[in-house]
Amino acid sequence: MTPEQAAADESLRETLRDYLQSGLKTEVEPRAYASDQVNEIINRLQSLDETDYRNKLIIAGFTLTPYKTDDDDDVEQACETCMYYLVHRRFCELPELMLPVDDEWSCRLWRI
Repeated sequence: MTPEQAAADESLRETLRDYLQSGLKTEVEPRAYASDQVNEIINRLQSLDETDYRNKLIIAGFTLTPYKTDDDDDVEQACETCMYYLVHRRFCELPELMLPVDDEWSCRLWRI
């Protein structure tokens, strides 16, 4: 990753954080555990412009903190444990998202 790419990622990450910190209401639930739920969310994301970051956050259900289920207190759903997370870039590489994120953020498309 080039220094320019890193700077662009950090700038966008800050913008996304600002959206979430300012009270942007996202669709945190229902979580997408079944394939039909995943497909519905993916289809909605695919209909967006790739730079429609606000609606990507809303539809994907992003939060600034890990998601914990009521059923399992041991499992925290955070970007850093998701299969789409690029650790060294702090980036979600899910094709429909492609967003710089923070380790502790979460979305309802989380997968291990």
